Amino acid sequence: MFLYAFLLLCLFKAKGEKAKCQMIGSPEYPVLSKDGDVIIGGAFSIHSKITLQALSFTEQPQRLTCTSLNFREFRFVQTMIFGIEEINNSSLLPNISIGYKIFDSCGSTLASMRSTTALINGQELTAQETCSGHSAVQAIIGESESSSTIVMSRATGPFRIPVISHFATCACLSNRKEYPSFFRTIPSDYFQSRALAQLVKYFGWTWVGAVRSDNDYGNNGMATFMEEARKEGVCVEYSEAILRTNSKESIAKVVEVIRQGTAKVLVAFLAQSEMDVLLEEALAQNMTGLQWIGSESWITARYLATEKTSKVISGAIGFTINKSKIPGLKDFLVKVHPSQSPSSALLREFWETTFGCQFTPKDENEKLCTGFENLKEINNTFTDVSELRISNNVYKAVYAIAHALQNTLSKLTHCKVDDPTENITCTQKDPLLSSQVLYSLKSINFTMPTGESVYFDSNGDPTARYELVNWQKNPAGDIVFITVGHYDASLPSDEQFVMKPVSIVWAGNSDMRPRSVCSESCQPGFRQAQIKGRPPCCFACVQCPVGEITNETDSVECIRCPLEYWSNENHSLCVPKKVEFLSFDENMGILLTVFALTGVSFTVAVGLVFFYFIDTPLVKASNTELSFLLLFSLTLCFLCSLTFIGQPSKWSCMLRHTAFGITFALCMSCVLARTIAVVMAFRATVPGNSLPQCSMPVQRMSVFCCTLFQVIICTLWLALAPPVPQKNMAHYTDKVILECDLGSVVGFWAVLGYVGLLAALCFVLAFLARKLPDNFNEAKFITFSMLIFCAVWITFIPAYVSSPGKFTVAVEIFAILASSFGLLSCIFIPKCYIIILKPEQNTRKRLMGKTHAKSQ
Repeated sequence: MFLYAFLLLCLFKAKGEKAKCQMIGSPEYPVLSKDGDVIIGGAFSIHSKITLQALSFTEQPQRLTCTSLNFREFRFVQTMIFGIEEINNSSLLPNISIGYKIFDSCGSTLASMRSTTALINGQELTAQETCSGHSAVQAIIGESESSSTIVMSRATGPFRIPVISHFATCACLSNRKEYPSFFRTIPSDYFQSRALAQLVKYFGWTWVGAVRSDNDYGNNGMATFMEEARKEGVCVEYSEAILRTNSKESIAKVVEVIRQGTAKVLVAFLAQSEMDVLLEEALAQNMTGLQWIGSESWITARYLATEKTSKVISGAIGFTINKSKIPGLKDFLVKVHPSQSPSSALLREFWETTFGCQFTPKDENEKLCTGFENLKEINNTFTDVSELRISNNVYKAVYAIAHALQNTLSKLTHCKVDDPTENITCTQKDPLLSSQVLYSLKSINFTMPTGESVYFDSNGDPTARYELVNWQKNPAGDIVFITVGHYDASLPSDEQFVMKPVSIVWAGNSDMRPRSVCSESCQPGFRQAQIKGRPPCCFACVQCPVGEITNETDSVECIRCPLEYWSNENHSLCVPKKVEFLSFDENMGILLTVFALTGVSFTVAVGLVFFYFIDTPLVKASNTELSFLLLFSLTLCFLCSLTFIGQPSKWSCMLRHTAFGITFALCMSCVLARTIAVVMAFRATVPGNSLPQCSMPVQRMSVFCCTLFQVIICTLWLALAPPVPQKNMAHYTDKVILECDLGSVVGFWAVLGYVGLLAALCFVLAFLARKLPDNFNEAKFITFSMLIFCAVWITFIPAYVSSPGKFTVAVEIFAILASSFGLLSCIFIPKCYIIILKPEQNTRKRLMGKTHAKSQ
């Protein structure tokens, strides 16, 4: 904080004031520099390690020592220089030369801060000059890591010095309030994290492990990934964080967690330095069998793709930015030589590391560098230009600054200064300000020599476009990065992720895609049931209850079938419910039909017997007209039972109940007339007289009137609320009962009650005549028939109410048939027995004789 405050105070000193910028921990020298009219700063992690010394506070701290040269980062440096040289030799900025000052941040935020202060202040370690009030550079390209870039952007923001990063992807850097001067040529991790979540979901991996760099890059990127993965239904079994400076023991614990996990897919949101230490420990513990999903930081790092590492990380897949070609870069790289800058320790170190020699050997075993070694013969990360991705971002950053300079100079030349925050006149001769470049960068839109379009959105970000690459082995056995898909955030959400029709190699160089789920998929007919205390991806499969289905795998809820449908045996499909009604095809329907037709046959047979013996005394004494009318009504009773069988329709529903009511009313009317005739014959005569006959017109009128009353009841029932067919789905859940709705319950019970009333009258009258002479005592048989009739219909009522579905109809048919058979048997069978088997008793003398004797 003290260093930052001192820097602000120094830089805002009035011009010409002799205050000196002497600070504790003076900035480092630039590793490479060149003068020019406009200076561009650069900050790269040229070395990947830094040596920190303990501070004693009793002596001046020594310079930071950086080790382990990173060839890839050094290629980025040379790409920046190549771009500057190319612009200086073009007509883009006529009469303006661009210089550069490039610093090594050593992959450390501390060294990055020191480099930033040096770029802002412009003072060398031994400089004692006064502060100019302006930055020494007009723009800065860097850093390669998000954490270092955040440090740089926070420091340069108040001074309005534009920073263009080629490799810092943390989504937090898109915050314009905190980083107002930040731009980048690489997409934000916000889009990469979303793309990774879609990738994992696309391949059906719902159970993954995660490991990240414990810094801004890894933490922010993984947070976005986990949020998007949750939306996609993907669960993270574990999420571990590592840093390259962690102890070996802590790295080993992270690898152990990964090994013990059940997830077969590992999402590694790691910077290269963390990937190095993790991969080293993974090799030590022989961690194999995992499908690695990589972030753009390491997925195309060729130095990782070796035969040794392929045991652990073969078949890796991940997103990276689009690759490009930079014409002339290869030739420029192989011309790098220490003689270009004899005072540069970096160039000497690069040469010695590349060729394994020393310019000043310390002993005889060390190889002497001659300077005639040839980089064209070297094939390493520095000279490899087959996968120019991040290098292309550096190249674009240089051109973006150049176009911003061009726009700014053009506006100054024509007196068009659009930035309201700058008070500049057309005659001002001061050097170009960084704030002017910053303002111009916001509106640039140009096309690179390679054909790419370059512009920044309101957050300083480019359009997010990625290639999906897969690690595969070529015929020579080398690992190559094959593009297997694309992601373009500028397209509609359903078109952003597209796979190419190429084969993918998976973990272990297998052609079979690994399966990584916490629980196996629930098949159709089952639903997912959450297991308490476990992530949403861990579930049990529970079969849907009856009447509900699931027709997709991994359904969360069962779907209830529509009202007229039911679930099949597997609970995977709604099928129409079984339709139930008493049909002629089933056993019960056939049996009842046989009984009904048997009853009709018996009735017709009795009628034929009576017709054949119509002149016999017994037939004449039985009231021939009423007997035939009763037989006719019984025939109709047997036949009306058939209307209850079959699928209910509008006409059958109206016919079955009205036909039953009218035919039974006719039948009871005939029985009632016969009973009255018997009572009148033996109660209203004296002994010895001949058998009196009841007036036939009276009998006909009584039958007609009693039947007519029932006809009137049925007519009112049909007119006001007739029976109609209906689908009863309340009684059974898996069946549809086709039945006749009574329409008016009052009408039904009125019809049935009237028949019961007639039956009761018949029973009473017959009971009163039960002691009449035996030879003509028909009242006894009528009494028995009425007992059967009443017993049947009294038991019918509870059976009718409680019987379900088609059994309700069967009970009603049974009651009709039973009562009809009871009447036929009790009234006519004894007479047929005498007529056919006892013809000697079928004489007038016998009937009249015994009757007279008993009357005495």
